[in-house]
Amino acid sequence: MSEPITINFAKPIGLFPLEAVSLLPQQVIPLHIFEPRYKQLVQHALDSTGLIAMAVFEGGAWRQQYHGRPAIRPAVCVGHIVRHEDLEGGRLNVLLQGVCRATVVQELPASEERLYRVAMLSPMSDDEGELSLDDTLNDARSQITTMLADGPLAKLAAAGPVLEYLRNDEIPTPALLELVSVALATNPTVRYQLLAEPDAKQRARVLLAELEQLARLVRLAQQQCPEEWPKGASWN
Repeated sequence: MSEPITINFAKPIGLFPLEAVSLLPQQVIPLHIFEPRYKQLVQHALDSTGLIAMAVFEGGAWRQQYHGRPAIRPAVCVGHIVRHEDLEGGRLNVLLQGVCRATVVQELPASEERLYRVAMLSPMSDDEGELSLDDTLNDARSQITTMLADGPLAKLAAAGPVLEYLRNDEIPTPALLELVSVALATNPTVRYQLLAEPDAKQRARVLLAELEQLARLVRLAQQQCPEEWPKGASWN
């Protein structure tokens, strides 16, 4: 079993901002690192804590300001580098695992030696031990299990694998709901809501509302494209 990751929020953490939420707690994502500033960020992280804060740009002005310091939204996900591969030219392939939510408290000024951005962060955290016994979260788990087992969402490609996790009683409910968010919440606005919300029970409500909306969309699609067409009809 892997050791829990300890984060020292008294020290600044490097920022890696992207257009939309790319990482949530429990999620593992691959990153191909090729820009000089992010090659330096990853190398510095590997030489110290292995931590990187995945941030989100604010608005659309970042497209014109990308190589500067465009505004970022306050919520970030702190990730830990679990694997890396060195490539030619200093490029890297990285696997980053989401550890926790945090809020940007203050971004530090730029420096000549450091190419990337860093900030002081404040953690957003819940008591996972108490949350595992919370009726609201456990009810949400039961509702999602029913939705994926019998209903429009059962047709989703991710339904089967996610159901296996939902039915595994050894996985704590807070961690399980994070995994469901990763697999099924693809709307960028909703993903940021899930990242920025510090209350796990409210995140469960947001996730359920998103899944209900997704189920409605699947029903509409089924009505327009029935699986069994009348005799003589086809997709052509």
